[in-house]
Amino acid sequence: MAQEEMAKAYQPGEVEAKWYRFWLDRGYFKPDIDPQKEPFVIIMPPPNVTGELHLGHAVPATLEDIMVRWHRMRGEPTLWVPGVDHADIAAQVVVEKVLAREGTSRHELGREKFLERMWRWAESCRGTIRQQHQRLGISCDWDREVFTLDEGPSRAVRTVFVRLYEQGLIYRGERIINWCSRCATALSDLEVDHNELAGHLYYVRYPLAGEKGKYITVATTRPETILGDTAVAVNPHDERYKGMVGKKAVLPAIGRTIPIVADEAVDPTFGTGAVKITPAHDPVDFDVAQRHKLPLINILNSDATLNENAGKYAGLGRFAGRKALLADLEKDGLLVKVEDYSHAVGHCHRCATVIEPIASRQWFVSTKPLAGPAIAAVTSGRIKIIPERFSKVYLNWMENIRDWCISRQLWWGHRIPVWYCKDCDHLTVAVDDPQSCSKCNSFNIEQDPDVLDTWFSSGLWPHSALGWPDDTEDLNYFYPTSVMETGYDIIFFWVARMIMMGLKNTGRVPFHTVFLHGLVRDEKGEKMSKVKGNVLNPLDTLEKYGTDALRFALSTGTSPGNDFKISPVKLEAGRNFANKLWNAARFVIQSIDDSAVDMKVRRGELPPEDRWILSHLSRTITSVTGLMEDCQFGEALRQLHDFWWGQFCDWYIELAKVSLRRGEGTPSPLPVLLHVTDTVLRLLHPFMPFVTEELWQNLKSRLPADWSQAESIMLAEYPRAVAGDVDAEAEKVIDAVIEIVHAIRNARAQHKVAAARWIEAAVYAGEMAASITPYGEAIQALARVKPLAFPAGKRPAGAGKNELVLVLGEAEVVIPMATMVDVEAESKRRQEEIAGVKAEVARLEARLSNDTFTTKAPPSVVEGFRSRLAAQIERLKRLETA
Repeated sequence: MAQEEMAKAYQPGEVEAKWYRFWLDRGYFKPDIDPQKEPFVIIMPPPNVTGELHLGHAVPATLEDIMVRWHRMRGEPTLWVPGVDHADIAAQVVVEKVLAREGTSRHELGREKFLERMWRWAESCRGTIRQQHQRLGISCDWDREVFTLDEGPSRAVRTVFVRLYEQGLIYRGERIINWCSRCATALSDLEVDHNELAGHLYYVRYPLAGEKGKYITVATTRPETILGDTAVAVNPHDERYKGMVGKKAVLPAIGRTIPIVADEAVDPTFGTGAVKITPAHDPVDFDVAQRHKLPLINILNSDATLNENAGKYAGLGRFAGRKALLADLEKDGLLVKVEDYSHAVGHCHRCATVIEPIASRQWFVSTKPLAGPAIAAVTSGRIKIIPERFSKVYLNWMENIRDWCISRQLWWGHRIPVWYCKDCDHLTVAVDDPQSCSKCNSFNIEQDPDVLDTWFSSGLWPHSALGWPDDTEDLNYFYPTSVMETGYDIIFFWVARMIMMGLKNTGRVPFHTVFLHGLVRDEKGEKMSKVKGNVLNPLDTLEKYGTDALRFALSTGTSPGNDFKISPVKLEAGRNFANKLWNAARFVIQSIDDSAVDMKVRRGELPPEDRWILSHLSRTITSVTGLMEDCQFGEALRQLHDFWWGQFCDWYIELAKVSLRRGEGTPSPLPVLLHVTDTVLRLLHPFMPFVTEELWQNLKSRLPADWSQAESIMLAEYPRAVAGDVDAEAEKVIDAVIEIVHAIRNARAQHKVAAARWIEAAVYAGEMAASITPYGEAIQALARVKPLAFPAGKRPAGAGKNELVLVLGEAEVVIPMATMVDVEAESKRRQEEIAGVKAEVARLEARLSNDTFTTKAPPSVVEGFRSRLAAQIERLKRLETA
């Protein structure tokens, strides 16, 4: 069959767009709903609309596509729902930076105009993210793409908020929250990074009211918060302060009188054992204040400047205020001492600004009632976490969960569905925008200006993306989903909340398996992030190496839950493997073009080398299938790489070439070459979709129409192992042949035999002689041996003069040294080398016999000469022995 000549080298740029359009146009990514089959479903972790994707996003995209393509090839209805996240604070910060460069701000634009700008930004990002995902070859159903601010997910968010509010699980209250002055919003505990910093511990004296010359001394790391103190506390069991409880102290700089109270929360070993209580700026102090009915005094504005409660320090920044207050304390003789002190300080996860704990009225989710069922889902095995060690991490966090602050002082996001009545102060909480107060019917109502934490909507993702709260066909068939694949760094941010919300809203787990991948790091081992500026655009990498090479680099050598580095070396290895795949498959395809052989594998008539490769192929299929089922994709790809390169290309194809050169009269290896190539292409397709599709289509076009009914390799059946193909006897024979070739090649390398030089060898194979002798031609070609003899019987005892004996597992190989080296020339060279060494020994001995040298030269120099003499004498012995 005359066909168009295949390119000598794989050109990814010429085939990737072609095949992706082919897949899209034929609707291969869309599943059919078949009630008789259980579907495989993944909901894509939605990337944020903060710009372009980086390699960190390519990791989940690649791993999920591996799973999806594999299950699709197994005949399962397979759905992968794509989506993007509005990413409230992250996206708003990015756009605000853009506005700042333009010389304006969101406050100048106003809320409505700013949101219009945000929507334009989001739509632009969605298009970019979609394009980048498609370049990665991911096979999700683009007609089902979802945005977290779309109408459906938005209604789901409001529905959940209203239901939880009505059940008392969402409430509004004053609590200590984490405040980011840069982002101007509250943050949940999970959005705060605690970094160890070298700071100071300040000891400050508070005068006792009405007792001149008497003081109580406290220690603090944040002296500016003295301005908000409403008490001093001591431990009730601390004998040092027994007589002070109930007295009053005078607040330095402010002059306000505050009580001295006793509370079990005070650690007597910290500082002086007496602590200042600032309820509006510390979570422990807040709890103390609740027990002792102390007032809360907030001293900070939203931008972290000091407010009117700070007295004369009002208007100063928090750190400038600290400096000014310390100067006044020292001037008044109230600053006792300052000690170096290392402690953990909270920083904003997004912008790294130091967080301020502030008492604020916010919206919270009561999480304890939701955590119980989510804990049971994992402990009962209904949800499996891979790797298993993260189950303990998940359970520990869930068992100690705190209420979740869900309100954010932002404009971009799901606005809180609560309306405040200005006439009766009633709160109207509704899914649809109300026209009037639900209590007094007043039209004078105003919606809460805050938005919900982005993780609130993300927590609904597995069911909201399928149409919940509506009773949709997709929800009924595809929920619960199969796998949630994501990074281990957001197991609390997202995974835990999806489990809690999914169980609460649907009564069912949102997925059966949680697969946690490691983080992709740069060459220095640092996490890639847009904030750090060390991200790589996948498109640049794709242009240089090709999509399949990138996917190879992101999946091989990886394991669940473990971080890994990406480097040019790994990317080049991926490109090299794609080229190896291309070159070997091209050889097979060209051989088919030149042959009229029946391509059916007739197993009862196969020679040992054919049975050997089929045996290893069967073992590989079994192992790889098991690894895929266990989500060990990196190891599965490694085994496929090693089989193709190390067994098929390096050995079987070379043996097949010998058979092809013989021509008629021997069984053709072409059917097995074709079978193995087709099988490995299908095994590799989930990992490297483009090169495998291109090669498989080239195979298909050269074979009869009934060879495969599938239009695409992605619809072809995933290979199954043929148990009968495992052939220990064939493996023993060919492994022995390979060992012989390996041994001869190693001997050639050790003795630096020129690649073009032929050497002689005799193989004593004993009981294996009859099986190995037919491979004499192959051994000659692969080891560059001629003549090659197969003497009968065992090798005579003892090595002959100038012979190299290689003792192997199933045979012994004898190589005359004269065939590896020119004995006469080598002898002459050795004699010249011995003469040179003898001359050097004589020179060193003469120098060391000179008393003047040995007595006047530095001892280290003399010792150096002695060491050189000993080394040359040892070298001379080795040369004379040789």
